[in-house]
Amino acid sequence: MYQKETRSIRSQFMRQLQECQDDVLRMGALVEHSCWLAHKALIERDLSAVDELTRQDEQVDVYYRQIEVNCIRMLALQSPVASDLRLIGTLMQMVRDLERIGDYAEELGEVALKLLPYPPLPYIQDLDQMSTVCRSMLAMSLSALTDLDAESGRLMNITDDEVDACYARVYENLAQSTVQGSVEPLLLVTLAIRALERMADHATNIGKRISYIVTGQR
Repeated sequence: MYQKETRSIRSQFMRQLQECQDDVLRMGALVEHSCWLAHKALIERDLSAVDELTRQDEQVDVYYRQIEVNCIRMLALQSPVASDLRLIGTLMQMVRDLERIGDYAEELGEVALKLLPYPPLPYIQDLDQMSTVCRSMLAMSLSALTDLDAESGRLMNITDDEVDACYARVYENLAQSTVQGSVEPLLLVTLAIRALERMADHATNIGKRISYIVTGQR
């Protein structure tokens, strides 16, 4: 009887853990869409994407709070083994990364809105490249979470180097620019590349966390 009850409790816990992991993936899908909206706002000057970004960020925040509550409840009410603790703790860290990526996507929408009165910038190709790579990194990290693929998680560092190189190139060009007229566009581009660089960093963090879930090694 005791063993049967123990198995039932364990089975219930595993279902809750799987549901939590599924919620992280759903949250990730929302954040991935936010990154696409930010791209449309910044690169294509699609202002309808800005309003949608704001609404979607609220949904992301709801997921973030709910997942944290569910993880804490599992830690408090269940008796997770070491591998379960590793997964739960890492999922809690992961949703913070996803929430921050969503915030940066919303920030890019605000930058796009402020850039609208100015002519298209000469750095648009670099911004396009950074944004595209960031979205690719996030998609890769979510796929790695779905499959618990440690190797894909480790490969994120290589892709992050591409974003860092692009950031350094644009920043150097901005630093050497001769300002004619308003300095605001240059400041806004600086904010944009910083947001994109941080988005890539958080996507890389997610990849590392997946590797830790699987291997137990940081």
